[in-house]
Amino acid sequence: MTTHTDGHLSTGQHRQTWTPDGDVVGVVVLVHGLHEHAGRYAHVAERLARSGYATWAPDHPGHGRSPGSRGNIGSLATTVAGVDETAQQAAAAHPGVPLFVYGHSMGGLVAAQYLTGTPSVPVRGAVLSAAALDLASANPVQQKVAPLLGRLLPDLGVLTLDADAVSRDPAVVAAYRADPLNRMGKVRARTGAEMITAVAAMPARLRRLTLPLLVVHGGADRLVPPAASELVATGTASSDVTHTVYPGLFHEPHNEPEREQVLDDVVGWLDAHR
Repeated sequence: MTTHTDGHLSTGQHRQTWTPDGDVVGVVVLVHGLHEHAGRYAHVAERLARSGYATWAPDHPGHGRSPGSRGNIGSLATTVAGVDETAQQAAAAHPGVPLFVYGHSMGGLVAAQYLTGTPSVPVRGAVLSAAALDLASANPVQQKVAPLLGRLLPDLGVLTLDADAVSRDPAVVAAYRADPLNRMGKVRARTGAEMITAVAAMPARLRRLTLPLLVVHGGADRLVPPAASELVATGTASSDVTHTVYPGLFHEPHNEPEREQVLDDVVGWLDAHR
């Protein structure tokens, strides 16, 4: 059994937790992606809970039930701070157990930014899923003008994402489109600019990353190319990197028809590193 609770950060951001009713063997701070929210990971949290892991997951600024203009994170620094505060709350609630970070897509970029900075609590290891460390989705003109637009017209829509590319499971895509907490509109200029700036600086930052990593990606991902995960796997200073590409899977491995195998792999890696 799992206990689910809702809470908030000091910024007013919404935060959810899923806690196993038995012994907690580890804590996972889950960092969701662009235009979605932590609630989409309830099945991930339930799977983790069955193996004794508590999950703590904030909604980023402008996402889910958190305040802010829809789809506008405001700044990457603020988004990272929300992850750090969530980690602090999780560590305080579960003292003495190992803490992991699990970031998907934009959440993988946010997690990488957090982990290559100065986390305020010890992190045992990280799972980076389809981390958005590649600029291929934005053309060169969009990349060039994004910083200016981000300052002058932060809420301007600049890039359309293909919802059909999230999963090969039609039910997942239908639920994604119907979810009122997801954003179906274009990527906001401010969010795009913050991501572009972070991606450009990330290769140098990755050399600071020494903790164990599980890097996963769908081999047929059309939103973030698998090369982004290759950058992580080869660019980090960690001596403990497991890099798994699932052939044929789309952008959200945890929401593909093969999701049970993917999540079993994640849990197996967590168990081996706690």
